[in-house]
Amino acid sequence: MLEITNLHAQVASADGPKQILNGLTLSVGAGEVHAIMGPNGAGKSTLAYVLGGRPGYEVTAGSVTFCGQDLLAMEPHERAAAGFFLGFQYPVEIPGVSNVQFLREALNSQRQQRGEEPLSGGEFLKLAKEKAGLLKLDMDMLKRPVNVGFSGGEKKRNEMVQMGILDPKFAVLDETDSGLDIDALRIVGEGINAIMRDPQKGVLLITHYQRLLDYVQPGHVHILAKGRIVKSGGPDLALELEREGYEMLGEGVAA
Repeated sequence: MLEITNLHAQVASADGPKQILNGLTLSVGAGEVHAIMGPNGAGKSTLAYVLGGRPGYEVTAGSVTFCGQDLLAMEPHERAAAGFFLGFQYPVEIPGVSNVQFLREALNSQRQQRGEEPLSGGEFLKLAKEKAGLLKLDMDMLKRPVNVGFSGGEKKRNEMVQMGILDPKFAVLDETDSGLDIDALRIVGEGINAIMRDPQKGVLLITHYQRLLDYVQPGHVHILAKGRIVKSGGPDLALELEREGYEMLGEGVAA
């Protein structure tokens, strides 16, 4: 479903381009959930931004194929319309823009690009209420400006509601667990499972900690260090990492 081959990427900085990804290769099939863990500065968020098409990140080598298409050749809105979703580590606030209107416009824009009919106001509100219920987010919050005045946990739950409404084929979730208390972590984990656990969908979870993986249990865990995958395994790898830390990888691996 998602095929990343020998990916190299750099980011613009005040001192010139800085190489971050150094030959990253990863394959995520339909129906699979993969988790990526790694130390600060390893390239986890850079990978998410490159896949999402964020400006300022330049791919210098390698390829990314999504459902048979060249993902890197697509504009960000084209990636979204094709079914690719990126959940941000720090969801942005958009003052003056109604959450409900923002989501309806986003969904109908994607439907139009896929040749589908737009949802009416009533149809959309029914869908939004259903998805907000999964994340235990009050509908009144969807009527407020996007993320304005939301707590960290509310922003993450709101973003999962967005994911539920857009119903992507593939989701990259960049540290969705950061800023969540115990109850919010459980709600978000259950929401991810309800929305994305499907034989035709795929998920790439980026996280620092095992705690989210207790709820969204991945079949594969990868450790990213210095811009490449240095170790892969099953769910036990995350538990091992939690116990031993990045010293288990040996000297010169951690960023």
